[in-house]
Amino acid sequence: MDKFNAFWVEKSEQGVSQSIVERSVDDLPPGDLLIRVRYSSLNYKDALSAKGVPGVTRAYPHTPGIDAAGIVIESSSDDISEGDEIIVTGYDLGMNTAGGFGQLIRVPGSWAVKLPQGMSLEDSMILGTAGLTAGLCVDKLIQMGASPTDGPVLVTGATGGVGSVAVMLLAKLGYEIVALSGKADKEQFLRTLGASSVVGRAALSEENKKSMLATDWAHAIDVVGGNILSNVIKSLKPGGSVAICGLVASPAFDATVLPFILRGINVLGVDSVEIPLQKKVEIWNKFAADWKLEELQSLATESNLEGLSAAINTIFSGQMVGRTIVNLN
Repeated sequence: MDKFNAFWVEKSEQGVSQSIVERSVDDLPPGDLLIRVRYSSLNYKDALSAKGVPGVTRAYPHTPGIDAAGIVIESSSDDISEGDEIIVTGYDLGMNTAGGFGQLIRVPGSWAVKLPQGMSLEDSMILGTAGLTAGLCVDKLIQMGASPTDGPVLVTGATGGVGSVAVMLLAKLGYEIVALSGKADKEQFLRTLGASSVVGRAALSEENKKSMLATDWAHAIDVVGGNILSNVIKSLKPGGSVAICGLVASPAFDATVLPFILRGINVLGVDSVEIPLQKKVEIWNKFAADWKLEELQSLATESNLEGLSAAINTIFSGQMVGRTIVNLN
């Protein structure tokens, strides 16, 4: 398979264009593993790269796709063999290295995780970076001692990729979940995932000058940032933690030290891109075993390469719900 199809983004003075092109394996960067990609997934960062947003991808033309799951067809790695099913997420994949929106990728062996037993390639990409990030958020809350007996956990951006997986996972683990969303018509969807109640985004999106607010939630997972994160921090119960992993609204938030020194609030940063590979292995193995989400398929909308442009526009219009899986078979 010397030739393969790839989603191709070009950037010029006239603007940004997207197309499907035929590429050669010789076009790929050096690496230990040549992988036939079976599935990828669409993430917010992919959409930024595909739209040519400054500060995401340095050089164009380019193939985005920060996630890939497939079969190794060539290997010079001591740990991974030809024929192994693997997952690659994060690091430089799809940013400045040709990504998972191509039928072939070549990457360092240190980027790849062997597909755990009990998980399919398709399910791994329904999760993808978004699911991995949700898992890391939940893992950090648990490390800080979060328990279902503490009280409700707020999940912001709950209909999105990270939020929807977080709601499902927390529900499986027995937590009471309050889902925050700007999509009023998705309340039943969120309750189906496991949310006990749903709150409109407007309840937390306005700036509030008070240093602290009423204690409404034991813990939280925030993918939004901005005023919502500020208000979440002010509203956590004493000893509560918020895992933060996104900036959909803003990378900035306003706070005083008071919630931290009077209520002992913990803000937990979550990185799913450059963390050690072993931590990724740990979270993937949990999703294949104790954290296995039986209704995962209910989150997925499938696309092919030809449908990606429309799906990317859906993200930018704020209408994306759940996960979009990209079938490259």
